[in-house]
Amino acid sequence: MSKESSLHIYNSLSRTKEIFKPLNPPFVGLYVCGPTVYSDVHLGNVRSFLTFDVVYRYLTYLEYNVRYVRNITDVGHLLDDSDTGDDKIEKRARLEKIEPMEIVQKYTNGFHNTVNQFNLLPPSIEPTATGHIIEQIEMIERIIKNGFAYEVNGSVYFDVKKYSEQHNYGELSGRKLDELLEQTRDNLEGGNEKRFFADFAIWKKASQETIMKWESPWGIGVPGWHLECSVMSTKYLGQEFDIHGGGMDLKFPHHECEIAQSVGADGTNPVKYWMHGNMLTVNGTKMSKSLGNSFLPEELISGDHPLLEKGYSPMTVRFFFLQANYKSTVDFSNDALQGAEKGLIKLMNGIETLSNLIPSEKSTIDINNIISNCNKSMDDDFNTPMTIAHLFDGVKVINSINDGKESIGASDLEKMQAHYNTFVFNILGLVSESSESQTNNVENELMDIIIELRKKSKENKDWSTADLIRDELSKLNISIKDSKDKSTWSYEE
Repeated sequence: MSKESSLHIYNSLSRTKEIFKPLNPPFVGLYVCGPTVYSDVHLGNVRSFLTFDVVYRYLTYLEYNVRYVRNITDVGHLLDDSDTGDDKIEKRARLEKIEPMEIVQKYTNGFHNTVNQFNLLPPSIEPTATGHIIEQIEMIERIIKNGFAYEVNGSVYFDVKKYSEQHNYGELSGRKLDELLEQTRDNLEGGNEKRFFADFAIWKKASQETIMKWESPWGIGVPGWHLECSVMSTKYLGQEFDIHGGGMDLKFPHHECEIAQSVGADGTNPVKYWMHGNMLTVNGTKMSKSLGNSFLPEELISGDHPLLEKGYSPMTVRFFFLQANYKSTVDFSNDALQGAEKGLIKLMNGIETLSNLIPSEKSTIDINNIISNCNKSMDDDFNTPMTIAHLFDGVKVINSINDGKESIGASDLEKMQAHYNTFVFNILGLVSESSESQTNNVENELMDIIIELRKKSKENKDWSTADLIRDELSKLNISIKDSKDKSTWSYEE
C-alpha cells in the first residue's frame, strides 16, 4: 500500500493545484506522448521526458504501483497539424533514400541512446502507432457510430461542431469555438474536404506514392496522429486513468483532440490530471533551427556548437533542468550551464563527505527538518528546484559536521545518508560522474586559464611569454589555434 501522501499536482484541465487521489490506489496510470521518430531527439523532448521521469520516480518512491506508458509515433504525423503535407517519416525516408521503417528504427535507436545518457528510466510499456492499427480503426468506427465523425473521399474527419453541441471542445486549451469559426471563414476555400476548419482527420486517404498504408472500411489510408494516443493510453491504462503528460506545445491541438476522440468513442473523459512542461529558450530567445540557436543533445555534450564555450556532461544538463520548475521556461546560456556544473560538483562533494563522516555519541542537529522539507517540496507539484535548495541546506550541515562545528549520532548519520541516496540518485535521477569525466572537466578548466594567460600576454605585447606558452603546450602535443574572436586548443594526432 502506498504511503500516506499530501502530493499536489497542477492540473492543466482545472488550471489549479489539486491533491493527488489515484482512481484505483495503489495503482497509478501515467501516459506520456513519446517522440515522432523521423529525426534526432531535441533538447525540448529531453526536458519533457525528464520531467515525467521524475514524476515516475517520485510516485514510485511514494510506493504507488505505476504503469508508465510512453508511445513511439512511427506513422500518421503529418508535416502540418491541419492535416496537410507529407507524413514526417515518409518525407525523411525519401530524403535519405531508405525505407520508412529504417528511419523509424534509426531514430528510435537514437532516442533510446539519448534518454539513456540522461539516465531516464524506461517506461513500463512503449507501444507504437503501427502496432495498433486495428484498435485505431475500431475507435474510428465507434466515433462514426456515435455521430461525431464523417467520411469524405476515403478520409474520415472528426466533427468538432457536432461534438460541441454536447461537449466542451476547447476545455483543456481554453480555445473558444467562436474563434475557430472565424478561422473557418478564412481557411475553408479551394475545395477543402472538411465541413469546419477545426475538424481533424482521424483517418487519411493514402496517395499512390504512400508506402506505409493500411486497408480500412473507408479505403486504403493511415490513421490520424491524434488518434494513436487515445487508443494506446486507454488500451493499457483503461478508459479513465490518472495522469497524462507532455509538452506545452501538445496541449492544442493534440491533447484537445485526444479528449474529444475518447469522449466521442466511449463517452468518457479519459484523464484525471493533465500535466504540461514548458519550453526552452537560448539567451532569452526562443530555441529555433532557423535562428541557429537550437541544440542537439550530443552538441551540448561535446560543445560542438558556435553558441557554446565548452561541452557539458549529461548529468550537468539534467541538474540544470531540475533547477527550474517544469512549468517554467528554461533559458540556456553558458553562464547558467556553468553554474549548474559547479552546483552539481558541490552537491556530489557533499554526498562524498557525508559518506565519510564519523558518527559521534549524539547529534547536535535536527535532521528530520531537512528530510521533511524535501518531502514537502516534492509534494508541492514535484518542485525540484526547492528540493535541490533543501539538499544544499543539508550540505552546509554536512560540512559543519565535517569541520567539527556540529556532531551527528550513528542512527541520524545512517538516516541522513539514506535520505541523500534516495533523493539525489533515486528521485532526482542523478548519477556520480566518472573520474574520467571529472578529469576532463578539470583539464578543460586548466586549458581555459592557460589560454586566457596567453591572451593577456599578447594584449600586453609580451610576445616571448605568449610564444613560450604555445611552444610548451606543443611539446605536450597540444595545438593552439588563433582566430579573430578566440583561441581554441586540441590534441595533435
